[in-house]
This record gives sequence, C-alpha cells and structure tokens, in this order.
Amino acid sequence: MTRRQTLILGAAGLTAAVGGAGLAWWRLQLAPARVDDSFWSLRFARPEGGEFALASFRGQPLVINFWATWCPPCLQEMPELDRIQAEHKAAGVQVIGLALEDAAPVRQFLVKRPVGFAIGLAGPGGVDLTRRLGNDKGGLPFTAVFDRSGELRHRKLGQTSFAELDGWLRGL
Repeated sequence: MTRRQTLILGAAGLTAAVGGAGLAWWRLQLAPARVDDSFWSLRFARPEGGEFALASFRGQPLVINFWATWCPPCLQEMPELDRIQAEHKAAGVQVIGLALEDAAPVRQFLVKRPVGFAIGLAGPGGVDLTRRLGNDKGGLPFTAVFDRSGELRHRKLGQTSFAELDGWLRGL
C-alpha cells in the first residue's frame, strides 16, 4: 500500500469516527416534540402524602428530574435543581423531582436534605416513563425540560448543573 493510500484510508477512518460520534451526540439531542396527552394526565403520589397531577404544571416551563436516593450523581445535583427553582420561580419555572423508588427512603432523605421543589413518587416503574421521554438506557439521573407549550425541548442522561439548566431555561 502506498503512502497516499494509507493517508486516504486514515482520513476516511477518522471521518467515519467523527461522523459516528456526531450521530451519537445528535441522537441524545431532541428536536422540539410534543408528548401526548397521556403524559400530561399522569398523577404522582407525594412522599408526605397527597398527590399532584402533571396537568397542573402545563403552560409553564417545567424541569422534570428523575432520581433515586441510592444514586450519588442524583443527590449531587439536588442543590443545583433547588437553585434553579429558586432563581427561575419568578419566571414561572417549576422543577419536579420524580423518585424512582418507594416513599419511605424518599421521606428519610428529604428529612435530612429538604428541597424547595415538588417531589413525586414514580416508583420503580418510572423507568418506563423516562424511556418514553427518550432515556433509552433507563439510567439515572435523567432530566427533561419542557417549554410553556408542553414541548420537550431538552433532555439529558447523567448529572446536570445549574449553568446547563439555566442556559436551557433562558433559551425557552
């Protein structure tokens, strides 16, 4: 093989690798899409008792974070989510944390580390809900951001930060 052929094959391989990485990144991004009405009709028990309906948050920017008390990155981002709620509340933004476990461990956690946003219990079956929102891995933490019209604008599998969420919300 000549040097030229080797360079061409190397360039082609690099192009394929960059293209594959780009495709993987693109798949994690979500073009504006509307979730169906069955999503907005969901109701979640609250760890302190009672429940809330997602429909009550429709019409305002909404950050839904799926988490669990046994997930270290989930717990690390809780203060960031709390800060987002506090700093964007005047703009109508609502943060909701949906725990993928039962009430007892969530209640125990919230006694030690209370938050200023709504917490609901999606239970272990909540993983299916994350998959409906594009989390094909079913991992945690998973965050979805909706605009005022109910369109899913951003999603992320993995720990998020105040700066990232702030940028997403300012862009809505």
